[in-house]
Amino acid sequence: MNSDLSEKVVLVTGAAGGIGSAIVRNFAAEGARIVLHFRKSTHEAKKLESEIGRDQCIAIQADLTSETEVKKLFTQAIKRFGRMDTLVANAGSWETRDVPLHEMSLKQWRNTQDNVLTSTFLSMREFFRIVAKQKSGNAILISSTAGVFGEANHADYAAAKGAMAYGLVRTLKNEIARIAPHTKDYCGGRVNCICPGWTVVPRTAPKLKDHAVVRKVTSTMALPQIARPDDIAHAAVFLSSDLLARHITGQTWIIAGGMEGRLLWQPQEIDPTIV
Repeated sequence: MNSDLSEKVVLVTGAAGGIGSAIVRNFAAEGARIVLHFRKSTHEAKKLESEIGRDQCIAIQADLTSETEVKKLFTQAIKRFGRMDTLVANAGSWETRDVPLHEMSLKQWRNTQDNVLTSTFLSMREFFRIVAKQKSGNAILISSTAGVFGEANHADYAAAKGAMAYGLVRTLKNEIARIAPHTKDYCGGRVNCICPGWTVVPRTAPKLKDHAVVRKVTSTMALPQIARPDDIAHAAVFLSSDLLARHITGQTWIIAGGMEGRLLWQPQEIDPTIV
């Protein structure tokens, strides 16, 4: 199927991670030119840049919580490719420790909000400034099922991702349509959101070696299997295509095998005599 993405310019934040790198590879396969953002994963980013080819992509380091560095990232991207058609706001962070709210420090809360939500705000703001000049462009926010169903002991992450999955995407789809209006030949600016569930990436790989964990996290899925990064990347490619997804905007796609929620209790924790 023709995606019409050849020569389109795509910026992927957090591109060196498991999902980010899959998104980059899939866009590259469509012939897109890619700005590969990274923060600390220099080795992985440069390796991916070399794999795709420096004629087709460029790796740029930036701290997305810094206004100055975000502006520099977008300036370098425009200098290299001259325009920007799609932003995939994928960067974020996750506190691996389980920390219930009553034990969570203000520092952890603020760090997560900055790394997940503020970084998305700053990236989207710079992108919208470009869109306003071009009168075209679309964006994809990468949220999480934590923002849909919640995530016990990770209230900071769930709150930030929930803001992306609902309030932000539904607001921005209206704003982008004003600065990149539809015409006879153009569908108009679009913003959508993807919420991955459990996915096989380096960050989750150690936990997913435990069969008990796999059984638990798949027990609420109609398709009881863990997603692969390509499952997320394929959706990102589709949503970025003005040809394939021309009338899709403001939508939040949950890619999690039909997940309906998460188990709150293990069977042995429930007293069946209490009714």
